[in-house]
Amino acid sequence: MRTGAFRCMAALSILVFSAVSPLPATAGGRAPRIGEPAPDFSLRTLDKRKVQLAELKGKVVVINLWATWCGPCKAEMPMMHLYYKKRHARGLEIFGITSEGLEVRSWLKKVAGLLSYPLANQTLSHYPVLGGVPTTYVIDRKGVLRVAQSGAFTEDAFRRTIDPLLAESP
Repeated sequence: MRTGAFRCMAALSILVFSAVSPLPATAGGRAPRIGEPAPDFSLRTLDKRKVQLAELKGKVVVINLWATWCGPCKAEMPMMHLYYKKRHARGLEIFGITSEGLEVRSWLKKVAGLLSYPLANQTLSHYPVLGGVPTTYVIDRKGVLRVAQSGAFTEDAFRRTIDPLLAESP
């Protein structure tokens, strides 16, 4: 790993592993079903960008629900950061979403400054936590939900899941 990337990952690990805050209950909602069109969502990233799923047609979209206190969540963030940097130009969008309170907002801004993909601090009612965090939803280029899973991805499993979707034509 290059020195700059290593320093970035080390700084991210220090920031991510330093926060401890409980995750409040997320708003309920029926989880979308694999193989069906993904429910639309609207979110505002920490850098104030408004994003709607309808505007992301033709892209592979990953919604990663996580928490600051969650070890597996924090472990997969550097992997997703590097993966996103390499594949964003191929049509990949990742959104890291936590519904933790405003008291962690300034901390999240620091983490967001180190990550290549945007973070949001809100709840998406149609994308609930499935059994625990991390929970990840993957939507293909046609807007169909392809993955809904609880538990952290390994780098290999993430690549095996996302690369074929990126290879599909928009």
